[in-house]
Amino acid sequence: MPNAALRGLQKKLSYDFKNSGLLAEAMTHGSSETKDAGLPDNERLEFLGDRVLGLMTAEALTKAYPNASEGDLAPRLNQLVRKETLAEVATEVGLGKCLVLSHGEDKSGGRSKPALLADACEALIAALYSDGGMRAAKKFYQTYWSERLIAVTVVPRDAKTRLQEWAQGAGLGTPAYAIKSQTGPDHAPLFVLEVTVEGRKPHVGKGGSKRDAEQAAAAAFLTAERINSA
Repeated sequence: MPNAALRGLQKKLSYDFKNSGLLAEAMTHGSSETKDAGLPDNERLEFLGDRVLGLMTAEALTKAYPNASEGDLAPRLNQLVRKETLAEVATEVGLGKCLVLSHGEDKSGGRSKPALLADACEALIAALYSDGGMRAAKKFYQTYWSERLIAVTVVPRDAKTRLQEWAQGAGLGTPAYAIKSQTGPDHAPLFVLEVTVEGRKPHVGKGGSKRDAEQAAAAAFLTAERINSA
């Protein structure tokens, strides 16, 4: 990534990296030709960032909702750390224009793909944590998650949860999920899963992870069967 882009991103973050290589690594997607040259991509930072984000969110939720049970906190946490939320933050920060991608990935619109943006956002959190400790990571978190934390006042119920509650309430047992196919490279897989409920037509969902594909399949089922999503 050009130095100008690095400087622009640091200005946006109001943070100057002591090790600018961490920021460059965080913005380097696995498809990039730099990987072929032996330079690191952002997969390891993404792994770390996911854990740091989870810890910061769990801590923030326990402080914001001191009387909430674990059952109430868990879905709130899932809402705040999910890929869609990360992609939204990445868009606000402008990470898309900073990504280092292969020519093919860039040409196919990689800079606006939610999955790539979400991964880069997790990697950025890890880079901030690695360079400036939890203080730097929390500053970023508070800037982009504070309002989201307040907005999650009603416990969100995802599609899988809604489908399971409906199926069990109707005496149809627990929905079953099965992988139909997995395609794509390791850094950008595509899962196709099928959900079945006793006595009902199966429905299929796609996603960049098994969890996302399951949610998509459950949502497709709810929509097709006209089950109230509230």
